[in-house]
Amino acid sequence: MTWVVFGVILYIFQLLTIVIIENKHPSKTVAWLIISFCVPIVGFVLYYFMAQDYTARRRVRKRWFVENMVEKLQIVHIVKKAQELRNTELHSQERLFELISSLSESPITGNNKTEVLTNGRATYDAIFEAIRAAKHHVHVEFYILKDDVIGRMFQKLLIEKAKEGVKVRVIADGVGSIELKRSYLKRFEEAGVEFHWFLPLWVSFFRRRLNYRNHRKIVVVDGKVGFVGGINIGDEYLGGDPKTGFWRDTHLKIEGDSVYVLQVVFLHDWAFTTKQRLLSRELFPPQDLVGDEQVKIVASGPDTSWDAIQELYFGALNHAKDRVWIITPYFIPDPGNMLALKTAAVSGIDVRIIIPHKSDSKIVDWACRSYIEELLQSGVRFYEYYRGFPHAKAMIMDRSIACVGTANMDMRSFFYNFELNALMFDEQAIDRLEQDFMQDFEDSKEMDYKQFMERSKLQRGLEALFRLLSPLL
Repeated sequence: MTWVVFGVILYIFQLLTIVIIENKHPSKTVAWLIISFCVPIVGFVLYYFMAQDYTARRRVRKRWFVENMVEKLQIVHIVKKAQELRNTELHSQERLFELISSLSESPITGNNKTEVLTNGRATYDAIFEAIRAAKHHVHVEFYILKDDVIGRMFQKLLIEKAKEGVKVRVIADGVGSIELKRSYLKRFEEAGVEFHWFLPLWVSFFRRRLNYRNHRKIVVVDGKVGFVGGINIGDEYLGGDPKTGFWRDTHLKIEGDSVYVLQVVFLHDWAFTTKQRLLSRELFPPQDLVGDEQVKIVASGPDTSWDAIQELYFGALNHAKDRVWIITPYFIPDPGNMLALKTAAVSGIDVRIIIPHKSDSKIVDWACRSYIEELLQSGVRFYEYYRGFPHAKAMIMDRSIACVGTANMDMRSFFYNFELNALMFDEQAIDRLEQDFMQDFEDSKEMDYKQFMERSKLQRGLEALFRLLSPLL
């Protein structure tokens, strides 16, 4: 009897601990309470190691070179007023411009040239070409780096550049690249390539950071050419995975002042990973006059004070006049964006969302579809992508903003992952991304509300269950 009482007290203590610590996040609280109810001891152990509030640990918040970054880098082409944007669509939207300007620490820069890269082949060709031309340094950061055909080609090129005297630095996420073998890393080490893990698996486990992942994909060459987007290094991004088949993705090549910001984000992650503070002027060379496009890089993560990318989507949905088109492989909206999606659609905005017909995660797919019914009722149009797996993360708002980056439209990307998106304001860039959206609509089938309502009770039950757990997925 004593053990029963002790067990009940311990169980109540677990529940109260979760409720008190997570009082600011009701949905997250419910998810952890469900897990603790189903597996009391195991659930609390998982909570202890996975639910640590990253922002509470000040020693990981090393924003030392981001502060006053504009002054330090002496970027000349900075857009400070809405009327300075070349795209006149935003001239009258002062509130939206102020929101965008305040997101992240980076400015809107004007001396840029961008190229939208559709799918893996175009992206790898462009990245490889830029690395081959490197003279001073190559900085690489990926969530997933694999020891497969494309992974070995990528490694061979980096090793060749290192042997030429180019400084090569590589970061890979400890969870995303967990399958990377020691032999792969040894080849880097022998060639002089500096490789470091971002939160290695065991380190993140014992430091209670297992739930936080560096989902960024960054390549910076000589401080003048940069890449960001959805593509990692692996054969599946070329359609090499028989389960997913054709892989639809979007990446972005940037030349000009915004490469400075990509460089700063990489160096911040490098400093956190290695404790090395690299701020030599050679890493920020003068930019040639490469273009007149205006771009803003938005970094978001658990070490920042603002959920910048979540707020970006929320702001776009609330300020749109005509349309918001979104493509995302994982759709688990937070309550704020859920309301913003419904409000925009009810207000007559053309809200379209492309999601996979067949996801690579059944659990995430069940959670995703739990949100669709009420959004369809509100007038949001969903398209299931049938050609393969849509891994692109992109958005268009009116003819004002285009967004390409690493963040999915889900709570993991918004609140837990380290992410990086690029905003483009020029009509040419928006038109180019629109072309991809139009092709994606052709390769998709629009969901019908009546047909969607015919799904089985079992399906509805699974959706309801995983919706409760969705804040943790």
